[in-house]
Amino acid sequence: MALKITEDCINCDVCEPVCPNQAIYLGESIYEIDPMRCTECVGHFDQPQCQRVCPVDCIPHDPDYEESHNQLLLKLKWLQNKNPETPKPL
Repeated sequence: MALKITEDCINCDVCEPVCPNQAIYLGESIYEIDPMRCTECVGHFDQPQCQRVCPVDCIPHDPDYEESHNQLLLKLKWLQNKNPETPKPL
């Protein structure tokens, strides 16, 4: 499943640069995670880097985007080979 950033975010700017998929961006009031780009760092690291560096522990799993390890790997492959004609993974 993808991750999400909760309202407890203090906008400390440490999560965005560690995301290997550029899934984290500054929203209107806090940082947010694009679930179509979040692979929980599968294929890059053993654990999600944003969770590792977050000083307030405000990045839980998003229950709205449940994905298996294999689905996260497919999403990573799609992101790496992305072009307009490639369908998004399921």
